[in-house]
Amino acid sequence: MQILEFALQVLLGITSLLLTLLILLHKGRGGGLSDMFGGGMSSAMGSSGLAERNLNRFTIVLALAWFVSIVALGLITKFTVI
Repeated sequence: MQILEFALQVLLGITSLLLTLLILLHKGRGGGLSDMFGGGMSSAMGSSGLAERNLNRFTIVLALAWFVSIVALGLITKFTVI
């Protein structure tokens, strides 16, 4: 059980960092960090490009993995007998 808890904690740490990075890459109202990496080209054309849609998908999948790891760690903590 300790190995599973450790693996979930590592997963939580990695997903937290990646989720923060992906959220910062999103465009937002006034542009974002994605403009630094070529995201400004799609906004100039007036439509969201494939890169922005894929960024949304990756962010949602990563957020779901983050949520599952939080819930799993909570359940392990609740039902672990010391």
